[in-house]
Amino acid sequence: MPRKKEVEIVLDVETTGLDYTKEKIIEFAGVRLENGKIVDSFETLVNPHQKIRKSSMAIHGITDEMLESAPSEEEVFPKILEFIGDNPIVAHNAIFDYSFINKTSKRLLGKPFENRYIDTQFMFKEVYPHLESCGLDCLMDIFKVKYSTRHRAMADAEGLAKAYPKLKKMYFEKYNWQLSQIENVEYLFERFLRLQSTISILQSEIQDLKSIFRIYFEKGGEPITANSGETMAYNTKKSFAYDFQQVKDALNEIGVLEKAVRLNNVFIDKLVLSSTVDDEIKDRIKSARCEISENRVFNVIKPDKDKKQ
Repeated sequence: MPRKKEVEIVLDVETTGLDYTKEKIIEFAGVRLENGKIVDSFETLVNPHQKIRKSSMAIHGITDEMLESAPSEEEVFPKILEFIGDNPIVAHNAIFDYSFINKTSKRLLGKPFENRYIDTQFMFKEVYPHLESCGLDCLMDIFKVKYSTRHRAMADAEGLAKAYPKLKKMYFEKYNWQLSQIENVEYLFERFLRLQSTISILQSEIQDLKSIFRIYFEKGGEPITANSGETMAYNTKKSFAYDFQQVKDALNEIGVLEKAVRLNNVFIDKLVLSSTVDDEIKDRIKSARCEISENRVFNVIKPDKDKKQ
């Protein structure tokens, strides 16, 4: 019996900025996979009739001048949708690409983009949870995909299309194993709590040992060298607190303000959702968004000891 044809569209978009509610697509690239094999591709620049933000231009290198003769989104968006069809789309941090396509569809056609999306960044985190980076560069390096250009739509789409079938195979091998363990979920939860408790105990033990080492060095002890070559030494380092308003101008003057100050993104997200913040301020905050991501989390809720008594 012939194998059923599975079609997936691996895609990437470049944009004028990162807030999908205000910015627009300026480049689209899609690669059609049939049963994991590349069979077709489509790419186009798009004239958004608005300026590209400098921060985005620095990433993809597309300038306003490059788009002057490009087709408008009204001209080219139907062709993009025709290429995608009703097939699922595949992208790295897919919520970003999906949000822009969905917003464009609503604006131009008055209807949402309803295709299913597959996020390879989520899959990559599942298969390689120990890696510090889950970016597209790291994924292509892991799967030995060679590339000469990055951060242009077709280069990223083709690179992902080459890595995706291997990633997908590993992801579903792990997923199928996980499915086989669902009937053991109550035991696994107990095991999870044991591991969590063990980690907490080990962290306490490490702190306990560090206290002994600190006392050893404070009493004049010499550096300690292990048989494997690691050396433990001891030093003191002063740290200071600074008044932000006083130091801000100096940091900005030497161009290190962004590196020195880390935004509390969770707090800012709460401001955008708050009913006490003026809509104009909210819009200004939204226009400063520089990345979108999607996290899936679960929590362990401690029992209420008062109710047990």
